[in-house]
Amino acid sequence: MSDAILTPHVNISTPINREHARKVGANYALLFFGCLLFHVVGTWSIPLFDRDEPRFAEASREMIERGDYIVPHFNNQLRLDKPPLAYWAQVASYRIFGENDFAARFPSAVAAAIIALSILTWGTRLRTATASQAQIGGEAVGWWAAIIFTLSLQTFINAKAAVADMWLVLFVTTAHWAGYEIIQRAAWNWKWWFLFYFSLALGFLTKGPIAWAPLLTLAAMKFFVRDVELAKRFKFVRGMLLMLGIVALWGVPALIQTHGEFFRIGIGRHVVGRSLGAMESHGANSLGFYLLLLPFYFVTVFVSFFPWSIKLPSLTRKLWRSCDMIDTYLLTGTAIIFVIFSLIKTKLPHYTLPAFPLLSLLLARHMIDHAQFLKRCAVAAASIYLVVAFFAAPAVARFFPAAQLYRQSREYLRPEMEFGAVDFQEPSLVWYFRSRIKGWMTPLNSASAAQFMEKNGARFVILPTTVVTKVFPNLPATWKSFSTRGFNIAKGKDVDLTLVLKPD
Repeated sequence: MSDAILTPHVNISTPINREHARKVGANYALLFFGCLLFHVVGTWSIPLFDRDEPRFAEASREMIERGDYIVPHFNNQLRLDKPPLAYWAQVASYRIFGENDFAARFPSAVAAAIIALSILTWGTRLRTATASQAQIGGEAVGWWAAIIFTLSLQTFINAKAAVADMWLVLFVTTAHWAGYEIIQRAAWNWKWWFLFYFSLALGFLTKGPIAWAPLLTLAAMKFFVRDVELAKRFKFVRGMLLMLGIVALWGVPALIQTHGEFFRIGIGRHVVGRSLGAMESHGANSLGFYLLLLPFYFVTVFVSFFPWSIKLPSLTRKLWRSCDMIDTYLLTGTAIIFVIFSLIKTKLPHYTLPAFPLLSLLLARHMIDHAQFLKRCAVAAASIYLVVAFFAAPAVARFFPAAQLYRQSREYLRPEMEFGAVDFQEPSLVWYFRSRIKGWMTPLNSASAAQFMEKNGARFVILPTTVVTKVFPNLPATWKSFSTRGFNIAKGKDVDLTLVLKPD
């Protein structure tokens, strides 16, 4: 393959004068802070969603309490589901903003803004795919790709979520970008080589082996790139040692502290287990249902990638007729992510989010002639999302029972209190109530709730309102009770809860 096939349109060796550098810097600052502001809007007005957000938020808080930044804990129990990088980001955020909902979600907004910058820079270095725009630099491609990614529905949701997904997307994107740069160069470049393997390492520290999907992209590209020197430029053995060495800085101490449990549970249960079975009812356990769900992500992408998914059918037809090597690289990376998660039994719509930067670049390259459509979609999507963030989010906050009970009772909460829960034992209870108390949530049933409250010391219990009179037929006059109705998002059902509190 000739070097021109993948060579960027922009000549990066051209000297850049100071005025141009200032303009570029201003544009990057505008994109970063614009995206950051867009993503943080509303994050303070809606409580954390059960179950993942409170788990991440609380595990990060417990890292600070324990002074242990190697092994995460939740409710005083080991939490070995995910590696620690997302927790570290939340810990840093807590140091700045305090331990609250906004601070827990802020790192995801930062990651999404950095992804937009990465897409802009990568897209600017790509040639446009449209003949009528062939003489135009790739700057428009970069900007539109960043906008498309930022205004996709799944990005809007996950950039406001206190979870690890946006950091995974960031490192998978930078790895794919670095891999592209290595392929299109005739000689080894240590900066892109280091970025590639460094991104793979940080991606693993975010969410495990799925971050290594770019390695499969490069393996697949060897069939399209007839370049015998390609393997030499990637220096796989040296690179893998670098990547594993970075991971080992955390992994070895984590394995020692947990006596190997981090590997058994983190890899065995949450990687192998998700592949072979549907975890938490997200997917199919029967063979027939599994086969039926194989096209799941190829259908849900039309919702997740909305509004830009409107153009996916026409993009597919265009790529079927004509596809250059840049398209092939972006398509290969996208297809690998979609196929991996299609084969895994556990399925959630956001799993394919790491492919969205590649899809955004593909669409921007081929839609550059449709500026009016892009502008209309961008304005409409941004307007709808801002309305949702400003007005809809506060309106639904009252349906979050854990947050509501906490607000009602917080003036009576004391650090020394212990607490338990019957039936409703969602992580949000731990996150909200442990902001005032130091004790841990104890899972209870109706029979043990009364015994729990008879113990010495201040304490409280949360239980369904319908069983309160059965468990506590005669509440002491000094006890307090608070009730609320809401919706258990994790289980998809209405709940009516009462908090019974013994002050001393």
